Amino acid sequence: MASDEFVARPALVASGLLMRVRVLDNRTWEKDTEGMKELVSRIFQTDFLKGMSVTFRTQSPKNIYTEQYPLERPMVAERFRGAPRLNKNPETGETLCIACNLCTLACPENLIVVGWERDDATRRKVLTTFTYDTSRCMFCGLCEDACPTDALELTQDFEMAYYSREGAIWDRHRLEEGPTPTRYVR
Repeated sequence: MASDEFVARPALVASGLLMRVRVLDNRTWEKDTEGMKELVSRIFQTDFLKGMSVTFRTQSPKNIYTEQYPLERPMVAERFRGAPRLNKNPETGETLCIACNLCTLACPENLIVVGWERDDATRRKVLTTFTYDTSRCMFCGLCEDACPTDALELTQDFEMAYYSREGAIWDRHRLEEGPTPTRYVR
């Protein structure tokens, strides 16, 4: 019942005396209480104080962990995809790439260029050039998945900063060599 309504009691109605009684509405009391709680929390900035307590609780010196990055290399996830490498056959030392061009077709950024010539004696494609532009690569791994001979691999190396864009375009020799992480000494 709303607070503006009046209730007529049956006994009073029967006797002819109609008494009007005001009924309290409990919902307005709850609204007023919530309004007061909100006002008090705004005045004393309880949300701010809760946030600061979380911040200072995690900033205590016993909870801080610092990696000594250049001297100690951090652990990367097993599925991390970083610098590319063109794998070689360990027995013959030749590249595993058969110049099928599937990695080029699979790459959404069109950053892989495969050059090849057909060998007249064996009637097979021979890889002549292979360039990989790491500055445009988003390391999605589609080229790695498309390769039928597992010649192209994305390693776990992540240090690929260069001073110029030319350093980010890797040729066949650099890809076969693989990433060479810098070792720092003190």
